[in-house]
Amino acid sequence: MKVQKVDWKKLAVCIALPLAVGGVAALLTAGAMDAYRMLNKPAFSPPGWVFPVAWTVLYILMGWASYRILTADASKEKKRDALILYSLQLAANFFWSLLFFRWELRLTAFFWLFGLWLLIYATIRLFYRVEDLTGDLLLPYLLWTTYAAYLNLGAFLLN
Repeated sequence: MKVQKVDWKKLAVCIALPLAVGGVAALLTAGAMDAYRMLNKPAFSPPGWVFPVAWTVLYILMGWASYRILTADASKEKKRDALILYSLQLAANFFWSLLFFRWELRLTAFFWLFGLWLLIYATIRLFYRVEDLTGDLLLPYLLWTTYAAYLNLGAFLLN
């Protein structure tokens, strides 16, 4: 395995991007958190503090994965395709928060989340084609999104 020198500026930007997307989504949905707390939630719903912690970790892993794609020893086309799909799933992630929390479109948000899951899965597959570790870094995100779909559907059905 070839050891690669870290470009700290690129890494910082790659990690800051998903954190910023998540931060803006959190700001735009902050007022809706009181309404969410009042919802009936499905079994195995975590306490509220888990969400920002989990998303912070997931966004850091996403940023690290995107950095590894950006700096990988692969063709420009492979990297470009992987990063385009990565950007699409990040945008879909952002809009899910608005659909679910701000606009309270719970069923629409569930179907949107299903589409997001497919985008994440496709991104993982493309990331694996560029470099194995990058796909592994997104697996927790795919699992969390699966869990989020359960919570989303439960919130819809119970309210």
